[in-house]
Amino acid sequence: MNAQYEKLLRCYEYYKSVTDFQPRAGLILGSGLGGYARNMRVVQEIPYGDIPGFPVSTVQGHDGRFLLGYIGEVPTVVMKGRVHYYEGYTMEEVVLPVRLMKKMGIEVLFLTNASGGMGKGFRVGDFMMITDQISSFVPSPLIGENISELGERFPDMTHIYDTGLMELIRETAKEEKILLQEGVYLQTSGPNFESPAEIRMYAGLGADAVGMSTACEAIAARHAGVKVCGISCISNMASGLSEEELSHLDVQAVADRRAGEFERLVTRIIEKL
Repeated sequence: MNAQYEKLLRCYEYYKSVTDFQPRAGLILGSGLGGYARNMRVVQEIPYGDIPGFPVSTVQGHDGRFLLGYIGEVPTVVMKGRVHYYEGYTMEEVVLPVRLMKKMGIEVLFLTNASGGMGKGFRVGDFMMITDQISSFVPSPLIGENISELGERFPDMTHIYDTGLMELIRETAKEEKILLQEGVYLQTSGPNFESPAEIRMYAGLGADAVGMSTACEAIAARHAGVKVCGISCISNMASGLSEEELSHLDVQAVADRRAGEFERLVTRIIEKL
């Protein structure tokens, strides 16, 4: 049996030993959404550190625990804090949480993050629905022996972000009177912010926002047959597009400031699933 799949099964066996909760939706919280629990009826929490062999987040602003409960009437598992490739984890470890959520039973994965904006007309604090992505600057999470129990060797990525879910997000943002940008998200390895020359290159490739997560998670989810949608909070303008020096504290501050609206939008969308 594939070693990565064996590890996944051990994590799942622990999960089943502590709960029989079966979520339909999964939500990964990016920077600024750490307080999301107030928007759901939490029935159980599982710290990442309790799960054998499970990666633990080391980044400020990323608590490490699964929240199990209900958003509206939808049974949901929420990742309160994600792990990143730049923390020194392998890409297989980075996407292990996504694969575990698939084993739990999710059908939809909602990805959120804080990112640097490059899109024309974008401003700090905007929300951007992710319509497509560029992941060519980080290793694919599917490198190595294929986990055939999850998906096929060469999965199609034409519609990484589900078109039906995108329309639901558009409708919900309009109902909630929340301005919603749309664009292509590009993932880098991090942890350093990008240089101005790199940002010009990424913009030339068609990217509208850049960050250090998310795209690899979307690939792993689609490989496993999970529908994906995503929203970025534009927490800063990318390097070279403003006079400001970039810092993680500033990114957190902007994300925290927009957290209320972000939470409201995410909650309303999941309630409609």
